[in-house]
Amino acid sequence: MHRLRHIIHKCPSVLRRTKSLCSHVTWQQARLKTQGPPVLPVPPVQRGQKRFSTAEAVEAGHPSRMRERTLTMETLNPQVKAVEYAVRGPIVIKAGELERRLQQGVKQPFTEVIKANIGDAHAMGQQPITFLRQVVALCCFPELMDSPSFPDDAKRRAKRILQDCGGQSLGSYSASQGVECIRQDIADYITHRDQGVPSDWNNIYLTTGASDGIMSILKLLVSGEGSSRTGVMIPIPQYPLYSAAISELGAVQINYYLDEANCWALDIEELQQAYLTAKQHCQPRVLCIINPGNPTGQVQSKKCIEEVLHFAYEENLFVMADEVYQDNVYSSKCQFHSFKKVLYEMGPEYFNNVELASFHSTSKGYTGECGFRGGYMEVLNMDPQVKAQLLKLLSVRLCPPVSGQAAMNVIVNPPREDEPSYAQFTKEKSSVLDALAHKARLTEQILNSVPGIKCNPVQGAMYAFPQIFIPPRAIQEAQSLSLAPDMLYCLQLLEETGICVVPGNGFGQREGTYHFRMTILPSPEKLKVLLEKLKEFHLTFLEKYSQQEPSKTTTAKCQSNQTDDPFT
Repeated sequence: MHRLRHIIHKCPSVLRRTKSLCSHVTWQQARLKTQGPPVLPVPPVQRGQKRFSTAEAVEAGHPSRMRERTLTMETLNPQVKAVEYAVRGPIVIKAGELERRLQQGVKQPFTEVIKANIGDAHAMGQQPITFLRQVVALCCFPELMDSPSFPDDAKRRAKRILQDCGGQSLGSYSASQGVECIRQDIADYITHRDQGVPSDWNNIYLTTGASDGIMSILKLLVSGEGSSRTGVMIPIPQYPLYSAAISELGAVQINYYLDEANCWALDIEELQQAYLTAKQHCQPRVLCIINPGNPTGQVQSKKCIEEVLHFAYEENLFVMADEVYQDNVYSSKCQFHSFKKVLYEMGPEYFNNVELASFHSTSKGYTGECGFRGGYMEVLNMDPQVKAQLLKLLSVRLCPPVSGQAAMNVIVNPPREDEPSYAQFTKEKSSVLDALAHKARLTEQILNSVPGIKCNPVQGAMYAFPQIFIPPRAIQEAQSLSLAPDMLYCLQLLEETGICVVPGNGFGQREGTYHFRMTILPSPEKLKVLLEKLKEFHLTFLEKYSQQEPSKTTTAKCQSNQTDDPFT
């Protein structure tokens, strides 16, 4: 110690460093009392050394421990847990597993999985509309404007869209409501569609598919607690987006049942009864209509729409008209009537007061461009202050995909008769819609030839929703497995044939009835195979679970009030 003091005394620089070190130690001691031990920097990993992940460190005996997770099923938002979406539910997950097994060479009773569960036209082999892809391609890669392979009318549309985009690029954000010239074209399209009924482009909002618009409007409408909580009236059967959105937002679902014996028509008395019953425990504020229907394929008559709008006027309901299948009408006895046009024809008292949001999409119709996620909504008679809140809400997600907006523009602004692309465009559009009409008739015909299956005419949209007879023994087996009877049916159909359809319980149905939804989108050849395999499976299913087969079904009498039970 004496020698150390001598060295420090002889070397002033050592003395300074020693005093500094003592001061630092004193500071660290004070810090430990107030803040705990310091966090030491992690030394860089040297070449040849192994860096452990948390899991590996625990396995290797590292003293660190796994902390408790913040997000668990117990802490998860209960409204998210309540959401169900049958179109991509357990059946579809199972179909994906079977597909992977086939790819791995695992033998199955079938050679391919046929996914008839969802309205994804291009996935089922439908070819794109050339003009739409040309315009979007030109918007995405403007250098193609110099190519003689692209027609002038496609180039004109692409240039017009790009002029309204920031930096004349599809890669820029648009206004939250959408590209201005596209909104103007949509308003012109609606005016033409509705034979002169005026449309204001300031009421047009571009959306990420129709689903985005539907969700945005519901967000505005859901409020209150207890008996004042917003009730949303939806058709049963319904498209599961609606029940899922209602669950997510914590609204109250109000079911009104479509009349299966009358081709899934909307019965106004059923609507009134559902409303009066719901008023006892919630505040009905919203009425949702799907026309043409999904999953039911019906096209509502003008008289029916008038009755619905009168009911909404009387009960002060906000009307949401899902019209994404407006181009998909196959029956010569049916015609699409927009809710807006019918409302206008009912007179100013209705047209200037009923709050109406109508929706359209690139995903359906004759284009089937699901992946672009394009769509729009037109909103009528919304309070100006609420309209500002809607724009604020839409601003949070910045804007819909601009490529999807461009695709939507082609649908509302197709080639005109005097333009070079008109002939090819008309041929392709007619080809798609004619094929769908043929497949709609084929589906109805084959399904109705099967004992124990009843299928109403597919008047529009892209689906059949047949009722199926399920024997009591099969119902008992389903209950023992904690499955809905039509879920058991669809699972066995998938496992034995590779056909993926969606059980009716995912869409809603009257108690004691069972259905499944299938799309009519596969090619005619594949659709025939699908229907014949389904027919064979159903007969085997009946034989497996029944003592006696039910009598052969007949098509529902859509133009009469006959309600004969085909399953007796």
